[in-house]
Amino acid sequence: MPTLLVVHHTTSPALQELLDAVLDGTKADGIEGVDVRVRPALTASVVDALEADGYLLGTPANIGYLSGALKHFFDQIYYPTLSDKPGAPYGLWVHGNQGVEGAVRAAESITKGLGWEPAHAPVTVMGAPSKDDREACWDLGATVAATLAGLT
Repeated sequence: MPTLLVVHHTTSPALQELLDAVLDGTKADGIEGVDVRVRPALTASVVDALEADGYLLGTPANIGYLSGALKHFFDQIYYPTLSDKPGAPYGLWVHGNQGVEGAVRAAESITKGLGWEPAHAPVTVMGAPSKDDREACWDLGATVAATLAGLT
């Protein structure tokens, strides 16, 4: 059974809404046989990353960059997993109140270095999440889970 690791830094009600939508998407009708494991970024481990077949990553944009917690996750797993997960599908959501471009660029650079492949375009949300934002996050979760389930 493929494992989907959801690594997030959820620091606000807005980020919680987005995380909930992503997780709901991973349970979409027709997606079966995917083990979804949810870990806060500060507790996600190398073992979690090595056991996963795909990844969903959520972060606030802090001063235009990834949260320190998600950067810490990447720092601890980068070299131990560098040659173990080429081609792993991933998805990203970023919430900010100003610019999110730097956070997206950093995540894309790190995941490219890891050899992971985007299964969905990054979802970026500015300010309070709208219905469209929650639907985009649901679609993100469903797409990455469906990819692991072999449905795409």
